[in-house]
Amino acid sequence: MRRLLIKHVTTYQYTDPVTLLPHKLLLSPREGHDIRVESAKLIIFPAHQLQWQRDVYDNAVAEVTFIEPSSLLSIDSRIMIQHYDDEPLNFLVSDYAMMFPFQYDSFERADLEPYLSILFDQDRVMLSTWMHQFWQSGQRVETYLLLEWINKAIATGFTYHLREEPGVQSPATTLTSHAGSCRDFATLFIEACRSLGLAARFVSGYLYSPMLLQDQGTTHAWSEVYLPGAGWKGFDSTSGQVVGNQHIPVAVSRHPESVPPVSGSFTIAQNVKPQSPIMTVMVDVSEIST
Repeated sequence: MRRLLIKHVTTYQYTDPVTLLPHKLLLSPREGHDIRVESAKLIIFPAHQLQWQRDVYDNAVAEVTFIEPSSLLSIDSRIMIQHYDDEPLNFLVSDYAMMFPFQYDSFERADLEPYLSILFDQDRVMLSTWMHQFWQSGQRVETYLLLEWINKAIATGFTYHLREEPGVQSPATTLTSHAGSCRDFATLFIEACRSLGLAARFVSGYLYSPMLLQDQGTTHAWSEVYLPGAGWKGFDSTSGQVVGNQHIPVAVSRHPESVPPVSGSFTIAQNVKPQSPIMTVMVDVSEIST
């Protein structure tokens, strides 16, 4: 078991006071058999009202409504968790799904449909061409081995770039440039899985990396594939690893652009010139001795 402290501070500095519209925060890790939230503190400025809810994916969402104008927005999250996923490869796939191709059970497939739909239909041909190296019609291959091939091919065959721009690259852009961010690699992996008829979803969260210095932690993105008998299993296409106790999931979604940690907007008075706020983000994930 790992005990981890997650610090995530986001600030926006405006030239003049603005009216902050409601903001949505996805900062609290998803609890389950492998993760338990021990304590959590959320400090927000300016004055506000806070309401917690669960979205359609069962993500914990904080809805913030502000009650006064401000030239500063500060969101300071401090969360302590216990992470028990010490053996990420300790899972069993149902017999009928051990070899690919296979068909999901009809009852499960009805619930999995949103995670089977291709998002970038215009990239289908290019993606199919790239996928020929892993599987072609008529072949039989171990399902986990196929997923591992794809995952490691992205991690070793593409160059990681930290991108500050919002949104994700299309798979075609990533395949053409052979470069992208963690969310771009996750998107490529998801589309690759869906092209094979495997249900996959996007995960945003945090990565614990002892090699990083304090205050140089990172938000992260990876994918999960639904394997009958094992459930949703995580694959990190940035590192090529199966997800374990270094990965802290916060939010899942069928679409990679729908779960940013902080989202919202603001308005300005008519006599105030347009603003481009200065954003700073500090993330630190550290292990606490038990």
